[in-house]
Amino acid sequence: MWEVLETAKNVAKKSRQVQINKQALIRFSRKVLADGIEVPRWNSHYHFCGSGEATVSYLLVLDSLNFCFWPARGRVKWEIEYESRKLSGYYALAASLKHAVESGIPITKAEYLADVTLSKLKQILGGQGELQLLEYRVQSLNELGQVLLKEYEGQAFKMVGAAGKSAVKLALLLAEKLASFRDVAKYQGHKVFFYKRAQIFAADLYGAFDGKDRANFTDIDKLTAFADYKLPQVLRHLGIFDYAQALAQKVDQEIYLEPGCPEEVEIRANTIWAVELIRRELERMEKGLRAFEIDWILWNLGQHGEFKVRPYHRTLTIFY
Repeated sequence: MWEVLETAKNVAKKSRQVQINKQALIRFSRKVLADGIEVPRWNSHYHFCGSGEATVSYLLVLDSLNFCFWPARGRVKWEIEYESRKLSGYYALAASLKHAVESGIPITKAEYLADVTLSKLKQILGGQGELQLLEYRVQSLNELGQVLLKEYEGQAFKMVGAAGKSAVKLALLLAEKLASFRDVAKYQGHKVFFYKRAQIFAADLYGAFDGKDRANFTDIDKLTAFADYKLPQVLRHLGIFDYAQALAQKVDQEIYLEPGCPEEVEIRANTIWAVELIRRELERMEKGLRAFEIDWILWNLGQHGEFKVRPYHRTLTIFY
């Protein structure tokens, strides 16, 4: 994903509101090595794992909806009860969709997705509290179903197959065919490519299939980090991110950052570039981790309470 990496690097060089602290980055890289921090294994408990074709379809639906899990100010966050445990955020989405598949709701069928309604999606997700941008989630599913029917005989695995064994081609194909995956911004008049959910679908396939079968990608190492709102929160906690005072106040006071505004683009671009620098530092120390694996490590750290002391930035968007 050279477009993503190069445009992220260019933004990082020009950033005014976000700076990468190289010494903190080196300290974290050394800690990964010293503590023997491992890449998290794929969570098969909350994800559906069935036949190859059904799993591919499930993951594509999952990543079509994989964005914006935080509630509006003053609202209660969305959460579900799953096996006597309360879940929120991404894992709640994964478990809800898994339950739907296992209950016989045909969410892996393109015909169903093309016509799914808001009321049906609400029933599928269930739970309590507010999940924002539901109308856009319905649009994403409708678009997905229609494109699969029109171009891939209704089969998600055929869309994956069209990319050959290339994770990069798969991400670019999703961004080309589906507007909801076309994650591109502008900074100082130049395009900046992120393709967060498009890349994460390729990585999720890799995780679910353990890099085999339908996820036997030859270029999985070319994926970048997936620029969202959790990783910057973790990088800031680690001291790797330094925010200018004005931006720090906005983030800490949970003031919305408009999608595509300079501050938001700087946060996301520096996230990608910081992970790339961590990857290079670990490589220098003879620890070979790929960017998406470092992303998984950071995201999992972000689920611990100590990393949530300061809030993440708020941007209302379908892209992450």
